Amino acid sequence: MDLKRLENIQKICAERVVQRDDFERVELIGGMDLTFENLHKNPTKAWASLVVIRLEDLKVVYQKVVEGTVDFPYIPTFLAFRELPLMLKLHEEAELKPDLYFIDGQGVAHPRGCGIASHFGVETNSVSVGVAKTKLFGYYKDLGEKRGSFAYLRYKGSIVGCALMTRDHSEPIFVSVGHRISLKTAIELVLKTSIYRVPEPTRLAHNLLQSVRRRKMLDNPPIDF
Repeated sequence: MDLKRLENIQKICAERVVQRDDFERVELIGGMDLTFENLHKNPTKAWASLVVIRLEDLKVVYQKVVEGTVDFPYIPTFLAFRELPLMLKLHEEAELKPDLYFIDGQGVAHPRGCGIASHFGVETNSVSVGVAKTKLFGYYKDLGEKRGSFAYLRYKGSIVGCALMTRDHSEPIFVSVGHRISLKTAIELVLKTSIYRVPEPTRLAHNLLQSVRRRKMLDNPPIDF
């Protein structure tokens, strides 16, 4: 495995990322997530989900799950090479394409400027936002405790994303540009779609995956030798 070659792919991806609002309107937002049969096994069976909601009322209008095999190991900062192929399959097979995607992961808040949300956006030419539950890159300070409070994630004087409070006195989520959107608009849309800590598109995509995974595991329990 040539990690230097993969780093170069990420750097080229970062150069192609558009960090401005490059769309006419957003009516439908899709959330994407991925889960594994065995997180520590390679290769392993995996499932990717897409849930599309209307921005107007946050109602689900479409959902889809695809299954596949993931054979790239888990390596920090190289998540896209493990998860992206199945997400691209899901995107290709989806009968409804949303105006914008929330991806459970990082966008430009990544050591080489191209996390999985940016990689997905560039590969599919889609408007995308990275919405992560944990911080990977950058630093922030002076974050308030009220919903709507945010503090920019910075690295070497540049803004790479933000820590955002979507609920009062909760833990922040970490928002960064994926592709074809500004950070300002990304923050606004994440807040508009957040009832709980995690915005509805990715929260519902995660919940859908968990129900599918439980059902699959009950139908095909693992065999211990």
